[in-house]
Amino acid sequence: MSGSNLSAPDSPNAMPAEPVTLTVHRLPDPAAPVQRRGGRLPMLLVMALCAAPVVASYLTFYVIQPRGSAYGELITPAAELPADLPLRTLQGRQVAAASLQGQWLLTVVQPAACGTDCERQLFVQRQLREMLGKERDRVDKLWLIPTEADAAPGPVQLAPTLVAAVGQKGAEVTVLQVPRERLEAWLKPAPGHALADHFYVIDPLGRWMLRAPAAPEPSKLKNDLVKLLKASAGWDKPGR
Repeated sequence: MSGSNLSAPDSPNAMPAEPVTLTVHRLPDPAAPVQRRGGRLPMLLVMALCAAPVVASYLTFYVIQPRGSAYGELITPAAELPADLPLRTLQGRQVAAASLQGQWLLTVVQPAACGTDCERQLFVQRQLREMLGKERDRVDKLWLIPTEADAAPGPVQLAPTLVAAVGQKGAEVTVLQVPRERLEAWLKPAPGHALADHFYVIDPLGRWMLRAPAAPEPSKLKNDLVKLLKASAGWDKPGR
């Protein structure tokens, strides 16, 4: 062919033949497990960080600190909030027990016909929360009103002064009705006392874990609350 640079193999001008080199690449074995980037260590570290506040809180009160260091009585083991605890608002609307979780609860148990002792306890409840300063948004005030088994579920009337007090903006109290027998199966007073004599501290997981003495000294009970909040920083949800 005219203009071709190719020569016949036997021609003296033929280019010497060069060996052909092939590179063989190893294909991945489809049966071999695929390694995930970073492995499992980062995932385990994240899980440990999430669990740390919970572990720290309970180590602080149940292991590191001697039992006598708390002013209130620690409940061991903590009493779980019954998932089926029948709760109702003052208007009679049903409320899921799980809705109480997510924040510390400073709880009182008092009848709807709130007398002098009841009003005093609600006042101390409010003062205790205010004494926590910038941490007060991590604590909800809860008032549980026991109802009798034969009482039909429906609205409960409070005195107008109480309605104004528990509904005051920035200092609201969550007020819920609960059947007495179900409440008494969860919260327990100290021997020789009634449920209404105490404050009950419930953690963000819904566990009753501390009972204040009857007629407590607010400053000492406040110190217990401060310890709990410090040990559980990052665990709850401020302003729930």
